[in-house]
Amino acid sequence: MDLKQYVTEVQDWPRAGVNFKDITTIMDNGEAFRYATDQIVEYARKKEIDIVVGPEARGFIIGCPVAYSMGVGFAPVRKRGKLPREVIEYEYDLEYGSNILTMHNDAIKPGMRVLITDDLLATGGTIEASIKLVEQLGGIVVGLAFLIELKYLNGVERIQGYDKLSLITYES
Repeated sequence: MDLKQYVTEVQDWPRAGVNFKDITTIMDNGEAFRYATDQIVEYARKKEIDIVVGPEARGFIIGCPVAYSMGVGFAPVRKRGKLPREVIEYEYDLEYGSNILTMHNDAIKPGMRVLITDDLLATGGTIEASIKLVEQLGGIVVGLAFLIELKYLNGVERIQGYDKLSLITYES
């Protein structure tokens, strides 16, 4: 299935010059969403994962059905102040400022094999931060899975050395 045909491109959103890739038109098509999920599950099975991790919010949308299908758990990565128990934090730089992501400090046990999922690989900052959190807890990131990769933003440079699956790629 050509998933790219299910992505709606929205010109000049959220600001002028941005061509936003809207995945809700994959999600609202049962056949396309199931196909995308099944592709990631197939990839994850080969990695023999113990748990799926996903950053908010669209990493939840991608990761939860994968975790459910595989019968493994899901651990969220969230912005500071959103998780109710003790957390670890990772601060990273954005184009104009910084961001802090958190994860429950008991979400990953040492040696767990982890798949990190998200809707989009762009500049790679969020995924790099998610990797750092998992590794801080002793987890082993065995794979990264994305619906979309924007190759022209070079996010792959921040995640070198990690195996990844991108179901859809945009070169420019």
